[in-house]
Amino acid sequence: MKLETLTPNLMVDDINQTINYYHGVLSFTTLDKMANDKGELIWARLKKGDVEIMFQQEDSLKAELPEIRKESIGGGFTLYITMAGVDEFYEYLYTTADVVAQLKNKLYGMREFTIRDINGYYLTFAEPIKK
Repeated sequence: MKLETLTPNLMVDDINQTINYYHGVLSFTTLDKMANDKGELIWARLKKGDVEIMFQQEDSLKAELPEIRKESIGGGFTLYITMAGVDEFYEYLYTTADVVAQLKNKLYGMREFTIRDINGYYLTFAEPIKK
């Protein structure tokens, strides 16, 4: 048995708002979308580089997984994303995103910063420190 990919499916209130944020602020592109029988978007899969994230509307996700009915959107969930060009991405996002941890070198050899998205999820962008 071999695990191949990990794609988080994050619960959100508004799929359209989330797509607009991830397109406009973080430069992701949309790979797939799904609507309910009323034509309302309930799910989307977005990508930037090799990173994919799925977003699902709260009521839809809770209907699929009733066990999470008491969970809230965001809930302190963090994503750690490694990348190349973290300094440039930080400069780009500094004035357009909610930066909650400034760009800095960490003792474990990474240069990173963290933002909070419009749903309350935390995304840390990190790059190995060049020696």
